[in-house]
Amino acid sequence: MLITREALPIFQSLLASGKVVIVTGARQVGKTTLVNEALQAQKVTYLNFDIAHDVARFRAASVLPPDDALKSLDSPDYLVIDEAQREPECARVVKGWYDSKLPLRIILLGSSSLNLLSQATESLTGRNRKLQLPPFILPEVLAATSWMRPEYKLPIIEEHFAPQFRVTLLRAMVYGSYPEVVTSENPAALLRELAGDYLWKDILQLGLIKTPDLIRRLLVLLAHQAGSEISVNELAQQLGMTRVTVDRYLDLLEETFVIFRLPAYSTNPRKEVAKSKKIFFWDTGIRNAILNAFDLNENRPDVGPLFENYLVAEIAKRNLLQAQPNELYFWRTVSKSEVDLLIKQGDKLAAYEIKWGKKRSSTTAFYNAYQIKPRTLTPTLPSQWPMA
Repeated sequence: MLITREALPIFQSLLASGKVVIVTGARQVGKTTLVNEALQAQKVTYLNFDIAHDVARFRAASVLPPDDALKSLDSPDYLVIDEAQREPECARVVKGWYDSKLPLRIILLGSSSLNLLSQATESLTGRNRKLQLPPFILPEVLAATSWMRPEYKLPIIEEHFAPQFRVTLLRAMVYGSYPEVVTSENPAALLRELAGDYLWKDILQLGLIKTPDLIRRLLVLLAHQAGSEISVNELAQQLGMTRVTVDRYLDLLEETFVIFRLPAYSTNPRKEVAKSKKIFFWDTGIRNAILNAFDLNENRPDVGPLFENYLVAEIAKRNLLQAQPNELYFWRTVSKSEVDLLIKQGDKLAAYEIKWGKKRSSTTAFYNAYQIKPRTLTPTLPSQWPMA
């Protein structure tokens, strides 16, 4: 089943700019499928730097004059290079081809920002446009169901399809939103494969981590604390590692699109937490695979934090697709008053509490500080979610 991505028109507009287009995102997130759909009627040459033959072909072309290099690659209208971060000279060579005004559009795909974006910054400054492709967002997940129709909007779903939506939502919370997982008949098995060495293959291949055991143990600790503030010192003590090493591993997991960190919002450091960060997984299915926690029972003990991680990640994923991304935060005072999510758009600030059940928490402290009343986000009213 082909689900048209909401990123498709964004990608097409980047292509129309005439610049080198860089698409990053986790492995198996659908980067190649997106490109295939956009270029299905075009003459395209694909190179995959996970394949030695394609690397050799690129290197052979790189030493030729630009016009001859293009001919050696079959004179395509579009050149797509997958896993572009594997080849250290890729960005430099692409810069030369771009500056030669070849009749060619170049697209670089990468499952890690570790090398690809740093190369692009150095070699392709002013010559590129970037898109980070996330796993499916909710409308794409809904499009894969048997009951959804294109004309259905969220208010209609709330009124007429509430049971179907709740089942779909819970399944997305448990199994996540990787395209192949969403359409799989055995999502747990597929997730176990994704959450194995394949997930952090980039880190291991780059030699930045000597053994996968420590990062696996770190991921288990992070999975248990998803949606919570993390203490790097405590993680270091539990793992028998230095704080510097834990910080480096967290950076690597963030740069390979496994996790992201939500900073604290503060305008009053005396009363508000200013330096803490919460940890979230881009995909809750990966989090659950790490813990082997695929229970579809909505009374599972972690359903509250799981829903919070899912919803914050959903908003963060949609944020990636915005022309002008918003700033996302959480808020907490030193006396433990807390708001789950703040969205700052320019000078405007909106606040949200995220609740799976009926339990409510006091938001008086935040209102007193900012004269903004936090809204409560629940699974039963998705039309009220930000960016819905």
